[in-house]
Amino acid sequence: MSDRQHASVEDFHSYVLVTGANGGLGYAICCRLIDEYILTRPSSHSLRLIITTRDRTKSHETIAKLKDHIFRTRKHHKLHEKSPLVPKIYLQSEQVHLCQLRSVQILIKRLSRSLPKLDTVILNAGLGGFTGIDWPLAIWAVLTNFRQEMTYPTFKLGGVGDLTAPQVSNPASSGPTSSQLGQIFCSNVFGHYLLVHGIANLLSNSSATSGRVIWISSLEAYGSTFSIDDLQGLSTPLGYESSKRLTDILALTSRLPVTQQWVDRFLPSPSNHRAPKQYVAHPGICATNILPIHWILVYFMIAAFYLARWIGSPWHTVISYKGACAPVWLALASQEELDAVERDGGAGKWGSAIDWQGEERASRTEVQGWGIGGKVGDNVSLPKSGRLREAEDLNEDGKERFALVGRSCWHAMEKLRVEWEELLKDEDD
Repeated sequence: MSDRQHASVEDFHSYVLVTGANGGLGYAICCRLIDEYILTRPSSHSLRLIITTRDRTKSHETIAKLKDHIFRTRKHHKLHEKSPLVPKIYLQSEQVHLCQLRSVQILIKRLSRSLPKLDTVILNAGLGGFTGIDWPLAIWAVLTNFRQEMTYPTFKLGGVGDLTAPQVSNPASSGPTSSQLGQIFCSNVFGHYLLVHGIANLLSNSSATSGRVIWISSLEAYGSTFSIDDLQGLSTPLGYESSKRLTDILALTSRLPVTQQWVDRFLPSPSNHRAPKQYVAHPGICATNILPIHWILVYFMIAAFYLARWIGSPWHTVISYKGACAPVWLALASQEELDAVERDGGAGKWGSAIDWQGEERASRTEVQGWGIGGKVGDNVSLPKSGRLREAEDLNEDGKERFALVGRSCWHAMEKLRVEWEELLKDEDD
């Protein structure tokens, strides 16, 4: 009998969805979420963790690994599986391909039928789109500016103009621009955007607190990589960075008055429910396979990451489990704690930071045009070793420009969502 069959709705207290959970940061988020839930929640609580992967094989493999992780965690802390003192953990797997909008719609229907609510959605899945490294530039840059280049690399190469497969069965009748989307944009942003809109009712049903949408971003979300005139990042080799900058903009401006008319359409909620809140986090710098390099070079990369940490970088978490610190903190912290932090310091981007001894923590991260928390003159600042060289202190003009770009992005995203939902609906008819 499956976990889904033998567990009743009344047994569940926390429902968390993690996309892209079969490896790297996504899998680490699941493991850390399980560990911290087991160790911090009372026995009367339980967690249903819903993971998504691209296919059934990956789902089965990931569920098996997570069950083994739960067993090892309980064994390590000497917690018996059937002990009344241990909160219950239930696992549920789903499949979705974020570059296929039909697949996203199918997942929305499955979740809406099988779940009474969702407390947190962690939007981790995505593509890097990197094709390699400019080795002459990399060698020169690392030798002359090691710490900055290890944190904000300028030598990665990316594809330009990569598109998804046609989203409708007869692309010729619609035209290529309306039948395809930018691949990195669709995987990292738009697929998630459609998913969250489709399950907004589940997020509104979160009983204990506001539902949470946690976007996973990056330190490489540079302001210069994104243009509202190229929303999908099709004209730049920095498509990944562009998508992460868009992610930052959407999340950080989601509660500003200038964006509310579009945010309310994106995340509609009944008048008697609290609207879901959007947050953004990043894992610091982890050694994952997002960059295609020879396996021998991976060891040199890891060594360089540790060296950067030891000479003062606050962002080289290296290990994905430590990189999962900030997203998991956002998922499990009480709403009162998060609201108090934002009252004091403003809404910000949360990163997994680390000291030279390897002790990780959730830390505010500077965002170009938004600062630490969207507050001009905020004294909270990062060490210079962790700051982008081109970063400037936040001023009123910069903050206003960021808000206006946010308004334009939300308007464009909502327009695109409506267009695609109509296009897919018309083909069904």
